[in-house]
This record gives sequence, C-alpha cells and structure tokens, in this order.
Amino acid sequence: MSTATTTETEKSEMYAKYGPKLRTALPGPNAARIVKADDRVISPSYTRSYPMVAKRGRGIRVEDVDGNEFLDFAAGIAVVSTGHCHPEVVKAIQDQAAELIHMSGTDFYYESLVTISERLSGIAPMPGPHRFYYGNSGAEAIECALKIARYHTGRQNIIAFYGAFHGRTMGALSLTASKPQQRRRFSPLVPGVTHVPYPNVYRGAKGEDEETFALNCARFIEEKVFKTTLAPEETAAIFVEPIQGEGGYVVAPTVFMQELRRICDRHGILLVVDEVQSGAGRTGKWWAVEHTGVEPDIVCMAKGIASGMPLGVCMTRAEIMDWKPGSHASTFGGNPVAIAASLATLDIIEREAMANAAKVGGRMLERLRAWTKSHKIVGDVRGRGLMIGIEIVEDQQTRKPAGAWRDRIVELAFERGLLILGCGESSIRLAPPLVVNEHEAEIALDIFEECISKVESEQA
Repeated sequence: MSTATTTETEKSEMYAKYGPKLRTALPGPNAARIVKADDRVISPSYTRSYPMVAKRGRGIRVEDVDGNEFLDFAAGIAVVSTGHCHPEVVKAIQDQAAELIHMSGTDFYYESLVTISERLSGIAPMPGPHRFYYGNSGAEAIECALKIARYHTGRQNIIAFYGAFHGRTMGALSLTASKPQQRRRFSPLVPGVTHVPYPNVYRGAKGEDEETFALNCARFIEEKVFKTTLAPEETAAIFVEPIQGEGGYVVAPTVFMQELRRICDRHGILLVVDEVQSGAGRTGKWWAVEHTGVEPDIVCMAKGIASGMPLGVCMTRAEIMDWKPGSHASTFGGNPVAIAASLATLDIIEREAMANAAKVGGRMLERLRAWTKSHKIVGDVRGRGLMIGIEIVEDQQTRKPAGAWRDRIVELAFERGLLILGCGESSIRLAPPLVVNEHEAEIALDIFEECISKVESEQA
C-alpha cells in the first residue's frame, strides 16, 4: 500500500472523496453539550477515549452531532463488520420488525433459529453435527460455555489465560485477566478458575526461540499446573482467544494452539475458543482458529456476527450440549430481528467482505510492518486480516511499554478525523469494517503515521 506513484492531484482528490471531513473544532458545541450531560447521568464505568458523539453512520464513515465525518477504524469495537447501516442489513431489520419482533425462543419456536443454526453449522471450524445457544452478547456466550462445560463434563475447574478478556458478567469476568480495574472490588468471583501464561512472543520470548517459548506456555499446564495445584481429571475446559483482543491483539502461535488441543485430548478436557472479536470473517477466514488448523469443541461468537444487533452465540459439538430443559435460557437471546440482521451479515461477509478483509488487511500489514524500522516507538506489528495490533514502546531494545504515548496517538488521530482505540498495555488496534477499501485504508494509515511522527517529535 504505497502512494509512490500517486500524483499530488490524485491524492488530493482521493482525500476529498474518501477522507474525513472536519467542520468544527473537536468536540463541537453539540458534542460538548451532550458529553457534559452524559457525565451527569451515565455510569462512570464506561471507558470513553475521546469526545466522539455519533449521530449517523454509513460504511466506514461516522458523522457526529456537529456534522464532522470520521473514518471508523474501530468498527464500533469490531462489531459493524459490514459497515455502518449496510443497506442489506437495514432492509432485513426493517422487514423483520414489521413482521415479528419478539416471542422468546426460550418458550416458543422460530423458524429463523433453525435457519441461522444450519447456516452457522455450515461454516463451523469443527465437524458437525452442532448445537447452538443464543444470547445477546459475547459475555453471554461465554457464560453459556462456562456452564455447559461444567454440566457436560461433571468437572468444576476451568483454565484461562493472563491477558484474556472474556466479558464483564461475573462468570466471564472470572475468566478475564486483562486489567486489574476490570476485576477490582468485585470479589469473590466464580471459583475454580486458574490463569496461566499466554504466549505473547513479543513480550516473553526474549533470547528464546519463539516457537519453543509458545510451546512452553502450553506445556506449563501439564508440566506445572497439573503437577502442583490442579487435577486434570477435575478440569472441565480451557478457554482461549486465538487472537487476544483487549489483551493487545496478540496472535496465538499455531504450535501453541495445537499443543492445547493435544492436552485437551489427553485429559478429556473441552477446548473453548473465544471468537467474539476475532470471528465472523475479520481475519480473512470465518474464524481465527482456522489459521491454526485446530478444531475446538466449543466456539463463542458475537460482535461482528450481526453488524451491530445484539446477538451472542455459543456453538458446540452436538453431544456436548446435553443439558436438560431449564438448565439455561435467555428471554431476548436470538430474537427474530437480530437473527435477520445476522443472516444478511453472513451473506455479505461470504460474498465479498471476508475476501476483502484478507486483501486490504494484508496490504495494511505490509505497510505497517515497515514502521518498526522507520519509527523508533513502533515496537511490534501483528495480526491477521483486519485485526491488527501496533505496539508502542519507549525503546525498541528494552521493549518498554509506552501507554501514555499510545493514548496520545489515539487522541491525535481523533483530532484528525480517525477513530482508533487502544488495547493491552501499550497497543493500538486497527479493526475497521470488513468492507473498507484500499483508498480509505491508505488515508487512515497516512493519518496514523502522522500521529506517530508527532508523538516522536514531542518526545524528542
């Protein structure tokens, strides 16, 4: 992705057509008014990075209440996979809302519940047959997986990883180990969860072969945990993100995932993959775990699966979901409108968006990886498809995290009309809608690089 052959006139025209359009100082007067009111009435637990007050969205563009237009490279936290208000998704929602909004799939039947289950079964990362549970969010999908793992195996213990984010409800929070504030003052959490190291090769493999380091992270479970504190025959499941999201967009090496599968097979443990942020075509495949060739037992999905409508899905091998009626349920989960949005979303992803994610994401990664040589505060670039993490460091040799510099870059990007978010200790995530085109990607990276250069000059 290079502008070497682009003339200044062509670049100016490209920016005029595809770039952000800022009409006021930020925040504008309407945004400032709403932010002030928000501070008075909304929970202070929300993690706002900058005063962006959205009014409408189309594609990868979001307009605020003052008429400023931004490029959204966060996609509503990796949710609007087909872009904001994709016409096909909007029509599916409108058509379904005019027919039936709710009856509760817990107590009654919808044909669309069967339709979407058959559709998802056809793209599952493990052989069928499959069974499905529908909730409203990723956290609910994780809660379902946690309960079904204990129910099916009759075992009580769970293994999760440091750096993991699985949600904020009490069960999901018990698995989460990303930031202390997410767990602070909420104990006691659900008992029986043991956390072990995740193979962040950039942070951990210092002076060690990366593949060996990754294998050792997996083998730690058998060689240390199972020999000291946790009986394998009392362990129900291992929960893992194929790419850690909130933890820093850290990609799990293939050998690590393969070793986890072998450990689970040896001890009768279920392998649960959290694909809430990494799934639904974001990495250029339906599921990030497919890049490793590993077949899980349970898959948790949400976010991009329905382009912004609330839908969480727990998919298992059919024999695992063997609980009795009343064991688990959701009043609103899998309502007809969310399912209609999801079916339209899956069509768009399969037809064009997933291939586009692989193509545009690959070109973005190619340009970004060169920044580790041209920008001294860019320590690492990693990712797959349109799930890309950039680590900001004070020094490339010591790899010392620069969280404050990362936050400054995010702030500067907003001021220039680019919406991005941080993750992990000092990383920035790029996760635009899967329909982003190469011009929009090029402009976003130009803005992003300008912000990095600005922070470098400020520190100098």
